[in-house]
Amino acid sequence: MWRCPCGTPFGVWLTRQALSTARGPEPSPPPPLPAMASAAMVASSRALFRPHRLLLLPDPRRRRHLSASAVASANAAARTVRRGVVDVLRERGLVEATTSEALGSSSAVSGEQQQLKVYCGFDPTAESLHLGNLLGLVALSWFRRCGHTAVALVGGATGRVGDPSGKSAERPELDLAAVVANSDAIKSLIAQILSRAPEPSHHGQSGKSAILDKHEDALANSDQDLSEKSGNAGESMGSFVILDNYDWWKDITLLDFLKEVGKFARVGTMIAKESVKKRLNSEDGMSYTEFTYQLLQGYDFLYVFKNMGVNVQIGGSDQWGNITAGTDLIRKILQVEGAHGLTFPLLLKSDGTKFGKTEDGAIWLSSKMLSPYKFYQYFFSVPDVDVVRFMKILTFLSLDEIHELEESMKKPGYVPNTVQRRLAEEVTRFVHGQEGLEEALKATEALRPGAQTQLDSQTIEGIADDVPSCSLRYDQVLKSPLVDLAASTGLLASKSAARRLIKQGGLYLNNMKIDSEDKLVEEGDIVDGKVLLLSAGKKNKMVVRIS
Repeated sequence: MWRCPCGTPFGVWLTRQALSTARGPEPSPPPPLPAMASAAMVASSRALFRPHRLLLLPDPRRRRHLSASAVASANAAARTVRRGVVDVLRERGLVEATTSEALGSSSAVSGEQQQLKVYCGFDPTAESLHLGNLLGLVALSWFRRCGHTAVALVGGATGRVGDPSGKSAERPELDLAAVVANSDAIKSLIAQILSRAPEPSHHGQSGKSAILDKHEDALANSDQDLSEKSGNAGESMGSFVILDNYDWWKDITLLDFLKEVGKFARVGTMIAKESVKKRLNSEDGMSYTEFTYQLLQGYDFLYVFKNMGVNVQIGGSDQWGNITAGTDLIRKILQVEGAHGLTFPLLLKSDGTKFGKTEDGAIWLSSKMLSPYKFYQYFFSVPDVDVVRFMKILTFLSLDEIHELEESMKKPGYVPNTVQRRLAEEVTRFVHGQEGLEEALKATEALRPGAQTQLDSQTIEGIADDVPSCSLRYDQVLKSPLVDLAASTGLLASKSAARRLIKQGGLYLNNMKIDSEDKLVEEGDIVDGKVLLLSAGKKNKMVVRIS
């Protein structure tokens, strides 16, 4: 790479000269370039796409701090990060790989820690994120807790294509209305969750946050916010911003993309990506549309790096190929260093199966698709062999406290599921807030067979979407033998099974144990005149709505 006599990369020198021109006196001309270098440098300094020329060299009167951030990103490769967020993530098992050792270095340069702006992408393939996306939100929150800027990028554009990574077949195509609706819902959900990231005890105030369609100014000012609060990262809570890549993709034409980006991509390199090789060798193969996805995501990284100073992309281990596609484009097109990638392990159980799937489907993060009670119960049921690891990667408890909980499991008198209960509380609070946790705890206690808590119809209805339910007429229920009701509703296979369960002390009506096979449903058993709750043991329940 050609450098000016002072050692500054030409791309950085050119940006500084452009800013100086807008602010004051005419800059002196650059030193003469060798003929070949001159042509290459001039070509690389042009905007990638005509609609975005002003963004690639931002107006300093509008985004002065943004320009400084972009320059800092270009020089970031020469700096190292003292022990901070990457070391924290690595200790907790949240680092699979990084593109540069400098990103995780524990040494410092001049006593200053590099300011990072890190983004994680979320495609709107449904109206809610699921448990597999939670690690990305946790990782972004750790960057915030260490004073850096977290950026959640919703793929309003890339979601229309579909990421082939980890998929055995092409995703079903979504209509545009669904993509827009999903994007809006996911932006709102991410904002709620990221705003709940607990601050370290020594942090006095939290950084700002924003959901923006016109987002460059917020990212530009985030560096200033951090510097005003503290001299270095890790002493103040970082900010977060939510972007939508449709905001820049909507103005890009195919011909411009092929000319300005496609020519820098090498087909051999793209085919060598693990996600591509698997699909090419499969029976269905891979469409050209999905094949280009890595370039689309790669350009996203280039765009936010150049225009907003975002210098780190994170994602699951299956995103490595897409992330390195971005770092490669930044090096080739912008001819600067300083873009880094970090991946974290996929959320798997100890047996290697995915964590976050049930017989009923995905574990959704939105309360509209899965109640806080059901979400809480899922974590409460985590096996002992997995619970400590999930505490490390999914909660913000200190490692010392997690170690104490782990040791408590080995002591005599340990009450089963005590650590699971703490895991469920911490994760539910992060995803659903304190109100959601209280709702889950209330329902858990009220619906526990044998609990003394007084049941009400609202509490029972709150779990009706999460457990089997049915509707019966009032005259079908009143004075009906409970043995008959347990069988007719499908709670148990037969009347004889119901009688056996009563003898074993395992059949409950509204959490009250039934001791007699002759029990009839009385008017007072119908909660608020609306519902009944039948339980077979601790887990199997049936909500009976009375019409």
